[in-house]
Amino acid sequence: MAELEQHEGEQDIEKKIVETRQKFKNEFLQESTDKYDSRDVERLDKDDALVEGYLQWRLCVVEDALKLIDESLQWRKEFGVNDLTESAIPRWMFETGAVYLHGYDKEGNKLFWFKVKLHVKDTKTIVDKKKYVAFWLERYAKKEPGMPLTVIFDMAESGLSNIDMEFVKYIINCFKVYYPKFLSKMIIVDMPWIMNAAWKIVKSWLGPEAVSKLKFASRSEVHGFIDPEYLPAHMGGTDPFKYSYPPLPDDDFQTPICENGPIVSEDELESKEGDMESKDALESSFSSEVAVKPKKVNFLEDSLRAEDNDKGDASSRTKGARKPLTTFKGALLDVSPAEELSFGSAETEKRCLIILSNVTKNKVAFKVRTTAPEKYRVKPSSSFCEPGASVDIVVSLHGGSQASPQDRFLVMAAEMDNSLSQELAQFWKEVQKAKIMEHRLRCHVVESLKQTVSPLRDSPVETGSGGLQEFHTALMRVITCNARLEQKLNSCLWVQKVLIGLVLILVLLNLLCLRLLTSSQQPS
Repeated sequence: MAELEQHEGEQDIEKKIVETRQKFKNEFLQESTDKYDSRDVERLDKDDALVEGYLQWRLCVVEDALKLIDESLQWRKEFGVNDLTESAIPRWMFETGAVYLHGYDKEGNKLFWFKVKLHVKDTKTIVDKKKYVAFWLERYAKKEPGMPLTVIFDMAESGLSNIDMEFVKYIINCFKVYYPKFLSKMIIVDMPWIMNAAWKIVKSWLGPEAVSKLKFASRSEVHGFIDPEYLPAHMGGTDPFKYSYPPLPDDDFQTPICENGPIVSEDELESKEGDMESKDALESSFSSEVAVKPKKVNFLEDSLRAEDNDKGDASSRTKGARKPLTTFKGALLDVSPAEELSFGSAETEKRCLIILSNVTKNKVAFKVRTTAPEKYRVKPSSSFCEPGASVDIVVSLHGGSQASPQDRFLVMAAEMDNSLSQELAQFWKEVQKAKIMEHRLRCHVVESLKQTVSPLRDSPVETGSGGLQEFHTALMRVITCNARLEQKLNSCLWVQKVLIGLVLILVLLNLLCLRLLTSSQQPS
């Protein structure tokens, strides 16, 4: 029954997408095609997820979604969002570090930092500042399509001179109109009491669909949303990150470690193999006193045996790995899964499979990078894929490491010229950045009842370091939930007190009325 309802819901949204596109062409494009950037119109016509985002943000009301699309596309053309580059923004803006992307919240959403104390109201630079914010949002939208952001307003050491209501309203509109469904949360940290009135106005701008996403937190309360590893020292965190420009701060993807140790370049690998072969030859020549008879070699048998061994190695390597169910259709490679790798706490849930399929007519080189190279083993992490062929990549958790929603993987691919016999290490040094296809995968942690119960059932002595880590994670979740329940309870108690006060006032008014009535009825 549930599957039938889900299928009907999917069909309904597909109809809404078609209807939205048709009405947009008939009602908006016929008026004037100069209002929008042709690239945005083309993307709207092809990208179902984009149209679905506008529809869901407006509760699937087509007319409301069309107004949103019209306003958003006009803004994109006005600010030239499709052509925004680093060179289009004044360098001093990047150097201030007032706005940047770095770190993740506990749900795995990217953090978008606004250092309010570094912002000074200035009408001369307001347009550049708006483009600056658009640059960051567009950069993230291209790198992590469909992934929400958590906005952090760091109010430490800020004052009224740092609050520009026009700029704040623009930021609100970015998430309310221009990038629908982008906002996960908006956290205001350490806000001075003098700014309460200003933020009440901001709350009214957000609208009902986003007001629930606005959170006010002290330095201690922000730990309920973000782990200390991604918080600066003045918020009680341990993040050593310090903004500097250039270059732009990114996800810091690094090369993972293979199952047999750190990855070496092809040149190093060949030199090591050559050294080993020469060493073996010298040892065999000195140790062998009797000449060995020459052996007949059947090259066909050897090649077939080698192919069988390769197949056996591949099947044994992928055995027990979680198979992907979705596929991302790329320009060079199809990547499965499309969005996330799912890991669990059980031994059978600590391996995942990435399948790369070459959709071109040439050989495609690929490499896999991750934000947590010490936690994962990737095999193979760098190789190439023949035309029309597929490659299975096994990603496994190392030792007692636990997957986290903050962990990310980057699949990079570039087309190779079949006429060139080029080493992979050299190829990646020389290939142009514009020719590299990039696809990001996030990690999804599969929750299970055993994971939260077993650490409580076993004693700390019996459980190893992995058990203690699981227990600590479960305990932190309980504490966070408890804190949220406490906040809700406090708000309920406050409402209850207000209601009791109103009831008492009504009782007093009734008594006063009775007294006036009785006094008026007594004979003078």
